[in-house]
Amino acid sequence: MSEVATSTKAPPTSGGGDQRSLTFASWDHDRVMALHEGRVTIPGVELDSVLAPTAKLFPLAVSDAPYDITEMSISSYILQISRGEGEYTAIPAFVSRAFRHSGYFARKGSGIESPADFAGRRIGVPEYQMTAALWMRGILSDEYGVDARSVHWRTGALDQGVRRERLELDLPEGMIVEPISEGETLQDLLIRGEIDGMLAPKPPQAFLDGDDRFVRLFPDYEAAEQEYHAKTGFFPIMHLIGVRKSLVLENPDLPRLLYEGFVASRDAAIERLRKVWLGNANRLSLPWLNASMERTLRALGTDYWSYGFKTNRAELEAVCRFSVEQYLAERIVAPEELFPATMLET
Repeated sequence: MSEVATSTKAPPTSGGGDQRSLTFASWDHDRVMALHEGRVTIPGVELDSVLAPTAKLFPLAVSDAPYDITEMSISSYILQISRGEGEYTAIPAFVSRAFRHSGYFARKGSGIESPADFAGRRIGVPEYQMTAALWMRGILSDEYGVDARSVHWRTGALDQGVRRERLELDLPEGMIVEPISEGETLQDLLIRGEIDGMLAPKPPQAFLDGDDRFVRLFPDYEAAEQEYHAKTGFFPIMHLIGVRKSLVLENPDLPRLLYEGFVASRDAAIERLRKVWLGNANRLSLPWLNASMERTLRALGTDYWSYGFKTNRAELEAVCRFSVEQYLAERIVAPEELFPATMLET
């Protein structure tokens, strides 16, 4: 599969009867591939699969909404709910989760030695409303006392291309969220000293190339992330699955059927990973796979990629709180508003 949108028709579900064809768009996370490939099926549904990077899918989800079922940014979703907008409701299948302590960077010589030092400084972030930034600012506020208003934010592409906010922001007077010039990148601005640090969803290319002007504020970020999980219980939710509201109105049982399919697809991926991990030969190009798996299980337990509302309610409440505290959501969104009522017992 290439990195452009790819459509692949999954085989019809078993059991006979009429099948309804629904488009399903996501990136190729191992947790969803059993659905895309037809190894897990949804009763009464034939999935017309589309694989595409989330950078392509997320702007579509909040604008044209071309797909019946789609991966969505939880930050954008909460923002739209607070505004009474959006074509989708969601199911609590959290297909992307990621700890974020690895993404705090400062410029060497900037005087920033801790995330607490971000207050009053010029900090880059690809999009103010992106979910990675929502979590990282939430950590800044909860753990280091840094209010989003105290930072001069610069937004734009991290190290290549062009990046713009996918939703219009409505920020309080005096708060600065300033796009960089087209053709520039946040990486360029940090190197030139025009910003002091950044919240990066992935390591900037210059850092990967060994440029020592980029300082990672948590050099042992895995230890910091494990400490954060031990304190909060959170494994930050990034993305969930949206289902077109009109389809749910027509078939109220559809969210449950889809949720069960996503759980089965996740379980298939985790079982395969377990077999790879415990196999006689290392089938993945990772020299310390065993060590990583053992650390993961010690820190997070066996249900380390949990789906469902009840198990994740406290984390969902935190991310809803972050959204309003950071002047994104126009009101407090309760976690129960994120999903159909049939999903609240999952």
